[in-house]
Amino acid sequence: MTDCIVVFVTAPSEEEAAKMARALVEERLAACVNIIKGIRSIYRWEGKIVDDAEALMVIKTKKALFDALIKRVKELHAYSVPEVIAMPIAAGSEDYLGWLAEATG
Repeated sequence: MTDCIVVFVTAPSEEEAAKMARALVEERLAACVNIIKGIRSIYRWEGKIVDDAEALMVIKTKKALFDALIKRVKELHAYSVPEVIAMPIAAGSEDYLGWLAEATG
């Protein structure tokens, strides 16, 4: 098990996802953010079923930065309740994980 995590955050558009991604990387809260555009999300919100086009951010960072990352995403995000969920990285390339640790300072 590593101290690295992958965090998923949905955004209402690719442009908003890119804006958040750039801030997270510049602020060293994330080493890398992949943006997957064109996802479709179906969910319950305020008593209704919603069917929206969104973009998905796949964020690679360290577990120790998760609370600060959540705080920053909430500051930048258009949604009042943004999706911010994390999964541990059980294993990975030693070179990649070393770079991830260095890139997040």
